[in-house]
Amino acid sequence: MFMRIVLADISGGDGFVSKDTVAGGYGSRLRPFSRVTRVIAALKRGFHAMPSVHLAYAAALARRAGHEVVASSGELIDGDVAIVLSSLVDHGRETQWATAMRARGVSVGFIGLAAQNLPELFADAADFIVRGEPESALMRVMAGEPLSGLVASPQIDDLDALPFPFWEPLAGNRRRWRVPFAGRPVGGSLPVLASRSCPEFCTYCPHRIQSGYRTRSVVNILDELSYLHDTRGPLHIVFRDPLFSNDRDRVLALCDGIRSRGLTHTFECETRLDRLDEELLVAMRSAGLRAMSFGVEAVSEATLKKVGRRPIPEAHQRAILARCRALGIVTAAFYVIGFMSDTRESINATIDYSVELGSTVAQFKVLTPYPGTPLFTQMKPAIVERDWERFDGFTPTFTHPALTADELRRLLGNAYTRFYIRPSFLTNYLRISRPALHRVVRSLDQRVERRHARREALVAREATW
Repeated sequence: MFMRIVLADISGGDGFVSKDTVAGGYGSRLRPFSRVTRVIAALKRGFHAMPSVHLAYAAALARRAGHEVVASSGELIDGDVAIVLSSLVDHGRETQWATAMRARGVSVGFIGLAAQNLPELFADAADFIVRGEPESALMRVMAGEPLSGLVASPQIDDLDALPFPFWEPLAGNRRRWRVPFAGRPVGGSLPVLASRSCPEFCTYCPHRIQSGYRTRSVVNILDELSYLHDTRGPLHIVFRDPLFSNDRDRVLALCDGIRSRGLTHTFECETRLDRLDEELLVAMRSAGLRAMSFGVEAVSEATLKKVGRRPIPEAHQRAILARCRALGIVTAAFYVIGFMSDTRESINATIDYSVELGSTVAQFKVLTPYPGTPLFTQMKPAIVERDWERFDGFTPTFTHPALTADELRRLLGNAYTRFYIRPSFLTNYLRISRPALHRVVRSLDQRVERRHARREALVAREATW
């Protein structure tokens, strides 16, 4: 039976919204709260917005079954079945769209971690909700089977058996522009999944909730990269694996294959710094690596151990970032404030470290207890926020034992101000390496740091009045 399949990734409202693989699929929303974050949100909209890789896999399954595939970011489109990418941060708009589509006679199903773990948010707007990675259930949809209610979707262990993502309905003719931001060109990025889930056990991270860790073969990944190169030309590939370099030998083989096939994509990845060394960085750089993101989270090893994250020695972190700077690799460090053991002093120590470590860019978020994580269970008595859309990564959602919500917001703002409003950020970002200029910049940095310190001391005194 021929069908018209509508794939929906509903565009977010205010701020910069990321869904798909972000926060395991719960998504994030950066509502600008300062001049710095307004600029960051605007740049992210231009450089970091990407189509959904999970919907691209759904499109590939539909095409393989001989169906027509169309995409919607909020438009009401005639079709037989609509598959909606769910999120926490924008579930209201997603369910409104789904309700309107059902009124037009379209069967609507939701995929993604948000609908799986909080089906009550989506049930009134859905004919069916997929629980688990979506491909197994979607194969049944593409075979013409009508689904209803909560539908179990077992993970597919052999990821090589899946067709390559079909991008044409979702991405159009995305070409790489010449002007990059943080290593990523405008409009020419496509995500690739070389693995699913994560082998680590951080209690706050939702990436392990939906499925177990599996990897694709190197040959299968190379075949997808070759297919993209042949059909769309050189692109900027964003590997969305939470831990791309977990298997060192596998990554070296992938880099060898990229070079031997003459692929000229550039790429970026996310990983742990203790899964990198100089030989691996050189191999990745020669294969096209231009940017890399990684979690530091907090400077306190005791804090990290309490949330199941294995600390990485500071000396190793500094050495890897120094090598990345020498190789021209853009680095993006992730930090979290508001762990339950945090104090104002420990958060300021983390902010100090973020400046000292000197990544090209940095992202700071407030600890968010995501449903389904061990942290959510541990923190449930302290959670006070009842609006799930505010579980966005930047909004305090719980009662902290030592800091008020306003204090957490203020510290978050301080983190962005201190990292980005300093001369050495610009020299690092622009990769200016003249020693004389660096001496001037260090002097200016000291002045800026003193100004920040005076401002923070004044705010702290006002908070006690």
